[in-house]
Amino acid sequence: MNMHTQTSLTQQHWHLTREADGLAWLSLDKAGESANSLSKAVMAELSGVLDELDRQPPKALIICSAKSAGFIAGADISEFDQLDSPEAAKAMVARGWELFNRLANVSYPTLALVRGHCLGGGLELALACRTLLVVDEPGTKLGLPEVMLGIFPGWGGMLRLPRRVGPAVALDLMLAGKTVDAKKAKRLGLADECVPPRVMESAARQLALNPPSRKPLPLLQRLFLGPLRGVVAGQARKQVAKRARPEHYPAPYAIIDLWAKYDGNALAAPEITDRIVRSATARNLVRVFHLQERLKAFGKDSAFVAKRVHVVGAGVMGGDIAAWCAGRGLTVTLQDQNVERIAPAIKRAHAGFARRIRDKLQLRAVMDRLIPDPEGHGAAHADVVIEAIFENLEAKHSLLKGLEARMKPD
Repeated sequence: MNMHTQTSLTQQHWHLTREADGLAWLSLDKAGESANSLSKAVMAELSGVLDELDRQPPKALIICSAKSAGFIAGADISEFDQLDSPEAAKAMVARGWELFNRLANVSYPTLALVRGHCLGGGLELALACRTLLVVDEPGTKLGLPEVMLGIFPGWGGMLRLPRRVGPAVALDLMLAGKTVDAKKAKRLGLADECVPPRVMESAARQLALNPPSRKPLPLLQRLFLGPLRGVVAGQARKQVAKRARPEHYPAPYAIIDLWAKYDGNALAAPEITDRIVRSATARNLVRVFHLQERLKAFGKDSAFVAKRVHVVGAGVMGGDIAAWCAGRGLTVTLQDQNVERIAPAIKRAHAGFARRIRDKLQLRAVMDRLIPDPEGHGAAHADVVIEAIFENLEAKHSLLKGLEARMKPD
């Protein structure tokens, strides 16, 4: 933003700067937080900024983040605990749905400049802009992961994402809570352009003032949005049913129904909104999210860095934990009752790494860090010991007793 500025408006969270040529920059810098999230106060301020822009429309508007941590992480999860009535759940959905529809319908061109994480409500805000520009960096991730919290993207994501990338791809992303990097976002059609950091501001300025025309979806995808919508919804339900039952995990089924029957407008189905947003599943998953964030905070306060990990139990969970650690540069010893029990985990890890690592020397280096250890010698040298033993009490007792003996000083 190196052009001469004409006027600026600074609020608690949003900062509006107008350049002399009529271009406006709106940056989010949520007060008191290291990352941006869309709290009730942040949304109210955005509404006020749109009021100001209605009075004096810019030539174009660029929305970006002032945080180094990323664009917008999503809704403020701490406010979910306040959803104690159907009215409160409906009000939260309406807040974003109506505000982002308003943003989508402004008279001037809008562009979202996405650098870093752009998740949930953050992506829904970006989708409401006419142009979406992503910055090609490892930290740039886009997605609608609400299903991981037992809820749905209620602020326009279910409406706009299928129209951008096609319903099959959109449902796959939403139902699994997947994220995509900058290059894949461009390849899918989610982003209009993908640029390196050094040119992001100049590219944003050019694209905002001269919005690119978006290539229409192929005919079949347009049919899936229209008369063949039920076919896509039916296939999606079959895939979801393989992973979860509706009584245990209702959110993915709600996403399919809200898109198929209501074009993503959760306000048109208040019974679904209340049933999902205030469900026991959502409350428990939100609680797990808060616990995870607390654990991350504990880790940030510690200087401890693990280099060696010992995993006890080479079943699916233990083997995958061991492979994950080895893939991130840790030396891992994997223990079970015998080599025959460890071999399938090593084979599965090799197959997984081989799909992602084409360089044979690099693949060998990763596999060399994953060491079969039936006798548990690695436990005494490990920085972290992880127990991932299936519930066979006799086998578990035998393994843990051997591990205890190995960890005793000579």
